Amino acid sequence: MILAWLLLIPFIGGLVAWLADRKKLVDPALVTLATLLLDLLIVIGFYFTRDAPIEISGQQWMAVLELAWIPRFGIGFVLALDGLGLLMVLLTLFLGVVAVLSSWQEINHRKGFFYFNILWTMSGVIGVFTSLDLFLFFFFWEVMLIPMYFIIGVFGHENRIYAAIKFFIFTQASGLLMLLAIIALVYFHHQSSGVVTFNYFELLGAELSASVAYWLMLGFFIAFITKLPGVPLHTWLPDAHTQAPTAGSVILAGVLLKTGAYGLIRFAVPLFPEASAEFAPVAMSLGAVSIIYAAAMAFAQTDIKRLIAYTSVSHMGFVLLGVYAGNETAARGAVMTMLAHGMTSAALFAFAGAIGQRIHTRDMRQMGGFWRSAPRMGAIVLFFSVAALGMPGLANFVGEFLVLLGAFKANMLLTCIAAIGLILAPVYSLIVIQRIFHGKRLVEKPIPDVTTRETVMMLMMIVVTVGLGVFPQPVMELMASSLDLLPVVAFNDEAGMVSQ
Repeated sequence: MILAWLLLIPFIGGLVAWLADRKKLVDPALVTLATLLLDLLIVIGFYFTRDAPIEISGQQWMAVLELAWIPRFGIGFVLALDGLGLLMVLLTLFLGVVAVLSSWQEINHRKGFFYFNILWTMSGVIGVFTSLDLFLFFFFWEVMLIPMYFIIGVFGHENRIYAAIKFFIFTQASGLLMLLAIIALVYFHHQSSGVVTFNYFELLGAELSASVAYWLMLGFFIAFITKLPGVPLHTWLPDAHTQAPTAGSVILAGVLLKTGAYGLIRFAVPLFPEASAEFAPVAMSLGAVSIIYAAAMAFAQTDIKRLIAYTSVSHMGFVLLGVYAGNETAARGAVMTMLAHGMTSAALFAFAGAIGQRIHTRDMRQMGGFWRSAPRMGAIVLFFSVAALGMPGLANFVGEFLVLLGAFKANMLLTCIAAIGLILAPVYSLIVIQRIFHGKRLVEKPIPDVTTRETVMMLMMIVVTVGLGVFPQPVMELMASSLDLLPVVAFNDEAGMVSQ
């Protein structure tokens, strides 16, 4: 039942935080922090005390919970956790703690409702990472959307309503497309087997014609690439990041984007291996375009949060490239990039929020010379900027190097194009450092340096970023069995990629 408790604790904690604020019993931020830490400790304790793995469909699972829900329609309450799911849940809860700490002094109105939405978003995301009934997966996919809409629309900045509605339309429309694909998959599986089921393990063996599988795969792919996001379905992200409060940006970049990548790895590719192998050249091309286009767009930004948002699109392009490269090296690099980007993007958005609280602007043209009055902040931002551009010895380098190494076996041209992103990344990263921390100081009063709370928060992410970069092997071993269902792809010079 540990999987059920992982969902219920933030769900209940959200209600308690809201009630505590209404009754003026305790600070809802404390309730939220305690809830997330409790969930995090449970996951860590489970990892060290777990039983022997359970083998289902040739894959190793650490825990499985299967209960009847709506048996008439083949819908069950099926939760399962493997290495990939465990890494994503740990990332979710860790960055949830970071989100709470980063918004400790930012939200001063309707705090209970704010932290209620934070915890319910966490509950929805954990449900996405553990659900193995496709109807239940879609349910949690929608659950995490609604509280994030309120976080942006109620607690965001000047154009928050526009950004929230755009976020909702993009993700809701693509989610409904995925729902149609799920229902069609269940229907065609019933046609061939006589069984109505939404169970992931049973649908893995669905007998589909090539054309049907291709169209159903596209339904999943569009939903997941919208959340990833990848070009051309990325336009909601810069607006959402710019207008969201700091905690919203941390969760969006560090956690919600990973649900799209997770969906590709867990559902889109394993459920439709032949169709995914056929579609791989297109997906890899979109990944390469996302890397270059978003990096170029980052140059043109003057809003610090909008710049960081475009860098997120660029980094997620590496994930898309790695997932569809068709080999284990690139797939491992994609997962490592997801973890590394979660750390660096969350840290940079937390920094952007801290700057905004101090000088009440996100415009880099009004900044400059901050290193003199805030040297610790400058050093921390420099570390995460260097980490984001892929400095050897840090987590991002491991992920991007493995992606490019694996993708090179698949398509040399696209890999060379994607590698240009490694050249552009240092440029826009150093632009941020130059504009904000060096040059003439444009703000009259010196800005305060990082507080003890901010220092502790950043040090936690620094430790994880360095740890993943120096000792990646334990994480690689943890994710290995989860990538077994990804199809192996063979290549030739004329046609590009063909399924093996």
